[in-house]
Amino acid sequence: MKEVLVLYYSHGGAVGEMAAFIARGIESISGVKARIRTVPKITSTIQTLEDNIPSEGPPYVEHKDLEECIGLALGSPTRFGNMAAPLKYFIDSTIPLWLNGNLIGKPACVFTSSGSHHGGNESTLLSMQLPLFHLGMVIVGVPYSVPELSSTKTGGTPYGPSHVAGESNKAPISEDEKKICLAMGKRLAETALKLSA
Repeated sequence: MKEVLVLYYSHGGAVGEMAAFIARGIESISGVKARIRTVPKITSTIQTLEDNIPSEGPPYVEHKDLEECIGLALGSPTRFGNMAAPLKYFIDSTIPLWLNGNLIGKPACVFTSSGSHHGGNESTLLSMQLPLFHLGMVIVGVPYSVPELSSTKTGGTPYGPSHVAGESNKAPISEDEKKICLAMGKRLAETALKLSA
C-alpha cells in the first residue's frame, strides 16, 4: 500500500479537521493510504524539550515520512499571511532531503485556515508552496472542475483548500470547505499514483 503524507500544524483545531478530510479524500483512491503527522509547538523561551511522541494526536513527523511517502499535503494556520512557525521550523530542517533530491517529482498540495475572509489565506498557501518548489515537488491545486470552488461563500481557493474559522476560531468547517478538502485529497492521491508508477 502506497502512502501520502498529510503533515500539518494546528493551533485551534480547524487545520487538524481539514487534514482529516484530506486524508479521507486520499483514502478514497484504491491502493493509497494517508499517513498523518504533525509537528511540535515551538516557543521563543528556552524550556524542556517535548517528548518524541506526543501525548495525543498523530505522531511527530520525521524526515523518513517525507522520503517514504509518494506525495505530501501540507497544512498550517495563517500567521500574518504565512505558515505558522512550528511548521516552518520543520520545513527548514529538510535541507538534507533537498541536497539528496529525495522529494524531486513527488506531488504536493497545501491547505490553511484563518480567522477572517481577508486573513491571508491565499498568501499563506502561495508562501507554503515556495519551499516545496525548492525541494523539487510538483504542486497540485484545486481545479475549477470542483463545483464548490465556484459556489463557496466560506473558504476555498485554486491554490489549495482553505477555511475561515472566524475571530473566535469557532466557525465549523462548511460543507463546501469539506468537499474541497475531499476533492484535494483525491486529486493528490491520483496524481501521486501516476507519478510514482
